[in-house]
Amino acid sequence: MILIFGGAYQGKLDYAKKNFEIETVCDCSDGAAPDFTADAIYGIDGFVKRCACNRASSTGSDQLPPEAADWFDERREAWRDKILIMTDVSQGIVPMEPELRAFREMNGRLMLQLAAEADEVHRVFCGMGKRVK
Repeated sequence: MILIFGGAYQGKLDYAKKNFEIETVCDCSDGAAPDFTADAIYGIDGFVKRCACNRASSTGSDQLPPEAADWFDERREAWRDKILIMTDVSQGIVPMEPELRAFREMNGRLMLQLAAEADEVHRVFCGMGKRVK
């Protein structure tokens, strides 16, 4: 698996298309669950945000939405040969809203897990990528 990360609007998808053989892309920016039949999964942070906000809004419920890292862990074999692209939201001012802080933390936990398991990790800044693993 290859993990590509970077800040918002830094050209991560263009970088991936230019440097790797990608025919199909699943865009999760709107919060949709990743479709691992695509070659690349883009906007994973959108799915993570949906998980975090659902979890925050369902306090007191026995059926909490999944932790994004656990959800990915349960589907490990499906994304082993994919290119995963996500936004690093760890920089900047910490949000005041509890659900946005929860999203930021959940996104970081998933990035840690994916980076540890990745064969390659690339960071993209201003459209330029650098392999960091």
